Amino acid sequence: MVRIRLKRIGKKKQPFYRVVVADQREARNGKFIEEIGYFNPLTDPNDIKIDEEKAKKWLADGAQPTERVRSIFREAGIL
Repeated sequence: MVRIRLKRIGKKKQPFYRVVVADQREARNGKFIEEIGYFNPLTDPNDIKIDEEKAKKWLADGAQPTERVRSIFREAGIL
């Protein structure tokens, strides 16, 4: 099953995430199919940049977003 989820990058105590499409069996920071955006929780308001066309294409193809990604999509106006 394909999931849209967060891949953590950034230093210790300074998280920064990339929103990626990956097979759910892969590790959190492992191999992914495509990168569709990023999320920075340290800024106020949160810095979110998502490629809306790619996100909608993957959702239409049956990719399931995780809970956190679903809330990011709502905040970005995709869902």
